[in-house]
Amino acid sequence: MSNRLNPPSEVLRIAEKLEKAGHDTWCVGGAIRDALLGHPHLDWDLATAARPAEVRSLFPRTVPVGIEFGTIGVLDDNGVMHEVTTYRRDVRTDGRHAVVEFGATLDEDLARRDFTINAVAYSPRTRDLYDPFDGRQDLERRVVRAVGDPSERMREDRLRALRAIRFASRFDFTIEPSTWQAILDSAPHLTRLSAERVKQEIEKTMDQVEFPSRAFRLWQDSGALAQLIPSVAQITPIQLAALDHLRIPGLRGRPQRRIARLIGLFAAGPAVGVRDVLRSLRFSNADAAWISSVIISWRALEREMKSALLVGPPPDAALRRWAAATGRTRLAPVLRLAGAQWWAELAAGLDAPSYSQVASVYRRAVRSAYRDPIELGDLAVSGRDLEKLGMSGPEVGRTLRNLLETVINDPAANTPQRLIEQARAVKNARPREQEG
Repeated sequence: MSNRLNPPSEVLRIAEKLEKAGHDTWCVGGAIRDALLGHPHLDWDLATAARPAEVRSLFPRTVPVGIEFGTIGVLDDNGVMHEVTTYRRDVRTDGRHAVVEFGATLDEDLARRDFTINAVAYSPRTRDLYDPFDGRQDLERRVVRAVGDPSERMREDRLRALRAIRFASRFDFTIEPSTWQAILDSAPHLTRLSAERVKQEIEKTMDQVEFPSRAFRLWQDSGALAQLIPSVAQITPIQLAALDHLRIPGLRGRPQRRIARLIGLFAAGPAVGVRDVLRSLRFSNADAAWISSVIISWRALEREMKSALLVGPPPDAALRRWAAATGRTRLAPVLRLAGAQWWAELAAGLDAPSYSQVASVYRRAVRSAYRDPIELGDLAVSGRDLEKLGMSGPEVGRTLRNLLETVINDPAANTPQRLIEQARAVKNARPREQEG
């Protein structure tokens, strides 16, 4: 385990200024935990005896990011914000919000934290490590343990149940038995959490946990999944394993990868209603619509795609039909979901297309989706062209769809001359059909 604790120079300067003004100041939180584990961490937070007003008076540029809880954002010379929080103790909690009181000691401040691995402090001035709850030992043992009474910690903030699961899954730790029992006991009360906080925890899990199946299996085992996302409460081991094949976004964030993982999670439930579930969790309208549309497309095509790939490389016309069915921008995420699902099926000993088969089709299909005509707007003729032939009303739309089917099968047919000829032939044939 690494013992390198090297806060950024900007953080050291902020701490030094607070100390010179007579305010005891320590680095606290996730940065200490991650540094002890040898992991990179971008955000170094400070805890101090200085009251919020005193912090603001010492620094020219501050932001009251959570002043009611004692947190002030201090902007360094590069405009980067660092959170400085006054030592505090909880006066009253309701499982969602806490009323805090300032004037506490460092020991009291650390005692109100969730887990021992997050209750370690480091002094930038003396370079001392202060660890009153043996958090460093728990890091070495690879254990997530609540500070003090686990049941009391969960009652103070129900989100801690989900945070414990995320930390255990992220670092491949075990959850200490009494802490796990407190999580089980807390599950029926998780519905008191705001949808925004649950959404944020889901996103953090997708962003930080390399193998999210670990986290959501614990959500399922603890009862959290049934309480918070009942539509996916029956997620199968294969569907869980598929999440692990959708790449981690990384610390700097890759939104499309996070979205891919969210698609994988919510694809475990009914396609109908996914959009409403996501909106209830306060996902944006755009994200909810996108995730829902990809899942609906996947459900419509999954059997056809799987059967086609098991026989051999599908013909180009089949790829164009899939692109037309999903829409060109949705084909790639549908294929990524398919690849993850089939990888999990293969790992479970089931018959499914191989990774190399999926990779080959993915390249061909995405290239075709953006190169070939697959939508009505890609046709070399328009509705106005058909109206000039004497067509009107529903006949125009019906004919355009027939022409699109033609060019999906043969992109070379997408010329004005050939499509007009076909349209004219269709129009001329209809009166005879009606006479017969």
